[in-house]
Amino acid sequence: MIDLVWLIPVFPFIGFLINGLFGRKFPEKVIGWIGAVSVGASFVVALGIFLELLAMPPAARSVQKIVYTWMLSGDLNVPIGCLVDPLSMVMLLVVSGVGCLIHIYSIGYMDGDEGYARYFAELNLFLFFMLLLVLADNLFLMFVGWEGVGLCSYLLIGFWFTDIEKARSGKKAFIVNRIGDLGFVIGLMMIWGMLSYQDIVGANVFNFEVLERNAAFVLPLATPICLALFAGAIGKSAQIPLYIWLPDAMAGPTPVSALIHAATMVTAGVYMVARLNFLFVLSPVAMEAVAFIGAATAIFAATIGIVQRDIKKVLAYSTISQIGYMFLAEGVGAFSAGIYHLITHSFFKAALFLGAGSIIHALHGEKDMFNMGGLKKRLPGTCIAFIAAAAAISGIWPLSGFFSKDEIIWEVYSKGDMGLFAIAFITSGMTAFYVFRAVALVFFGKSRLPEDKLARVEESSISMLVPVVLLAILSVAGGLLMTPIFNFIEPRFVSSMAEQETSHHGMKHIVGLISTLWSVHWAFVAWIIYVQKPSWPVAIAQRFGKTYKLLVNKYYIDEIYRLIFVRPLYWISDRVLLTGIDSSLIDKVGVEGSVRSVGLFGDIVVKLQSGAVSGYLFWMVIGLSAFIVLIVF
Repeated sequence: MIDLVWLIPVFPFIGFLINGLFGRKFPEKVIGWIGAVSVGASFVVALGIFLELLAMPPAARSVQKIVYTWMLSGDLNVPIGCLVDPLSMVMLLVVSGVGCLIHIYSIGYMDGDEGYARYFAELNLFLFFMLLLVLADNLFLMFVGWEGVGLCSYLLIGFWFTDIEKARSGKKAFIVNRIGDLGFVIGLMMIWGMLSYQDIVGANVFNFEVLERNAAFVLPLATPICLALFAGAIGKSAQIPLYIWLPDAMAGPTPVSALIHAATMVTAGVYMVARLNFLFVLSPVAMEAVAFIGAATAIFAATIGIVQRDIKKVLAYSTISQIGYMFLAEGVGAFSAGIYHLITHSFFKAALFLGAGSIIHALHGEKDMFNMGGLKKRLPGTCIAFIAAAAAISGIWPLSGFFSKDEIIWEVYSKGDMGLFAIAFITSGMTAFYVFRAVALVFFGKSRLPEDKLARVEESSISMLVPVVLLAILSVAGGLLMTPIFNFIEPRFVSSMAEQETSHHGMKHIVGLISTLWSVHWAFVAWIIYVQKPSWPVAIAQRFGKTYKLLVNKYYIDEIYRLIFVRPLYWISDRVLLTGIDSSLIDKVGVEGSVRSVGLFGDIVVKLQSGAVSGYLFWMVIGLSAFIVLIVF
């Protein structure tokens, strides 16, 4: 079945073509199920290949399938090829499986939208590029998928483009990602420069296996190459300093937010670093940068998340923080732990976002949690699923987040870096606080909705509720289910930590127990503050007014960027490029000057054509004289 691996990205692309070209002629349900079934078919094929891979000996679990020779010029050989190995297969299952559930959810959520067919076409195209990114057997083809998901994020975040703010959010995501992608391109160029002159003629120097075999040739430039590639990951996975696009990505439909945050775009950077682990371990500086950026982003975003009022913004900053956790793991060499958390995060974050979408849908667009409350009786299914996912992301035993997050905390602790360990530990408590703050404000306490609005609140349709419940089940049981997967992918990484000695196992359990109690403690604190003592939040905000204002305004980072980068660029564009060059030089000198020159030349020619024979003879003599002078001299 491995020979059919190319079908995995092809199925969503077929769905994109059908809905994109003919979708307007179909009923909505047909459009939605075309989109969902196309991604479901990819999941089925991926599952079959995954089971086939499991049956192979561990040493044989890496197969390349060349589909087509894409570029062949001299020594450059870039094929369209698929790499089937434990890492790519686990990612394919997550992307296609979670993506299929989000498509099913969208059938009900987007009901009646005038852009229904366009939405599902773009959603399918998004999945096509993400699956291409994951399956690529070389960096060049990965970059095609990398740029493709960037394009689709622009289309989907700005889906309701008639709203100028939503259109600006899509543009912001696109521009910020291009900044990071420049680093990716520079990294590609440096790799080509280092390997193109080596004795690997006819080989694809961007192929991952070729790169791994020839890593020694890259060693002199390992640090700049890895830092350049990591710059691309910073942009795509929304880390400091390029995280600013992700909160604004909430402007798109909520299922899009779930897809971007849970299983696709923001995980691309984590996957890329894991895929190139053999390069990153060559540079201790790059590894430290990955760990430091991840840790700093994790705690930075968490501090912002604890004061947000918009339920989707809370989850957005949560995603930024959790992706930071994954990079922290990769930076200390625990690549498998980072991917492990990526998998479990895709379950509970998708459940949280789709649950938030159900809440917003039921409240007819209301997103402010302080205008909700008491919804557990009105939305019982959503409430249970949301709480389960909240407990999972908090790392409470025995849910999925406990196994993956505490694996990261243990790996950091065992490395002996107490600074990074402290950040990881503190952030886990903050995660529990802000997510259970959302639970308390939305589902418990007294309702803050008007009575007429509360009376119209109803549970979501089956097509919306079932995906949320299934993802909640995976959030609960995913840790135990994914433990064998963790062992399945770990040998793929050259720097995976060796198995801990038996004497360390007791300490690992102690760290896990303390971490769980820490998360439970902060979840309980959130419950007390926002349910039992609803007057406390106002009092705390007043007591710590300056700090609260700083956090509410997200450290004024957007304002600082606008002052340092955006306004100068606008000024240069307006005063220098538009007024000075475009209007003055190009328009007046180039375009208008050409018109005036042609007019002047025409006037001269008209005056010469007087109709008088004597005049023509005069100019003939002048011309012959000039010709003779030129010949003689």
